[in-house]
Amino acid sequence: MASETAAYTLGEMMACVAARELKDGEVVFVGIGLPNLACNLARSTHAPNLILIYESGAIGAAPERLPVSIGDPALVTGSMMVCGMADVFQSLLQNGRIQVGFLGGAQIDKYGNINTTVVGSYEKPKVRLPGSGGASEIAVHARRTLIISKLSPRAFPERVDFITSPGQRSKGKSRKEWGMPGAGPLKVITDKCILEADPETGEMVLAALYPGVAAEDVKRNVGWDMKVRPSLGSVEPPSERELKLLREVLDPKGLFLKDKPL
Repeated sequence: MASETAAYTLGEMMACVAARELKDGEVVFVGIGLPNLACNLARSTHAPNLILIYESGAIGAAPERLPVSIGDPALVTGSMMVCGMADVFQSLLQNGRIQVGFLGGAQIDKYGNINTTVVGSYEKPKVRLPGSGGASEIAVHARRTLIISKLSPRAFPERVDFITSPGQRSKGKSRKEWGMPGAGPLKVITDKCILEADPETGEMVLAALYPGVAAEDVKRNVGWDMKVRPSLGSVEPPSERELKLLREVLDPKGLFLKDKPL
């Protein structure tokens, strides 16, 4: 049951919403930060058999402490298997064995395309970003992808400056027309709401609002005329149990949950 009185942070809200999207027994390709917290929260609550896979080669990782990078030795302890990156991508991801992939980015557009390469033109960028890493492969091959990102007009333009990881549609063609096997980004979990891909157009539409957030507040923070579902869903705030796990067990030092409670 959700707590009606406990104060929570936006980061805690995002981690809880992401955790609730995961089902017991799913195989999840996960990185560090909020996605990692979300996966371990899900495993501590409703999905104890979640299988976590990290790009560095840790399969079925069960770290006793919060890992600070994908190369953290804590990921090895208790793992089902440790392999090379080639095995992770070729044997698992490209073979369709990854059910959920978590991604984020500097820019996410109306079709869920993600940019982690450059801001501005590729030839003369204003900012050069880290690049793809494994994100493009995840976006193409994972059976479904969840995006986590805070909402802002800069982070959510109508069109990204560079497509690092493909969304639902680009250059007038759908994922199916491009020959991509995975379903792509189906949901974007933000600090104000949940966006979902429209099954007909591929556009990200407003599907559910967090407590105290209005639809107009969301629309002001994206760079396109966002469509709104006729019947908007509501999202329960973090429960006392979820907050206790996040604060006392999963991230007691506040490495990734640094913002102040609302």
